[in-house]
Amino acid sequence: MTVELNHTIVPVHDKEEGAAFLTAILGLEPPQHVGPFVCVRTSNGVCLDYDDRWEVVSHHYCFLVSDDAFDAAFARIVAADLAYNGAPNGSLPGEIYHSKTGGRGVYFSDPDGHLMELLTVDVFGRTAATTRDMSQ
Repeated sequence: MTVELNHTIVPVHDKEEGAAFLTAILGLEPPQHVGPFVCVRTSNGVCLDYDDRWEVVSHHYCFLVSDDAFDAAFARIVAADLAYNGAPNGSLPGEIYHSKTGGRGVYFSDPDGHLMELLTVDVFGRTAATTRDMSQ
């Protein structure tokens, strides 16, 4: 049986701004307009559908990235002078974290206050290169 996350709605005040922010930080292809949404597609095909028709309540979005993608995205976070943190509750400002599974991670907020996270190894020890094979 195959089950994959296809898309999720990201409620924002300005869908163009929100989608542009994420694609710029992550170095992704430009967002696409799909119906009423502005879609940011990740490399594993999941679409984040930015939508300004919903009440904006902060959500958490975590991206499993390669080491190279982490380094590039983190450099863009620093260059944009964005606040970043090594803990989801904000207790480690200006730090990245090192996970028990051997990866690195960082939290930062988007323009609508969504808590974004980048990590290089997930809690199961998988990297961005191994997530296609869920048996690992």
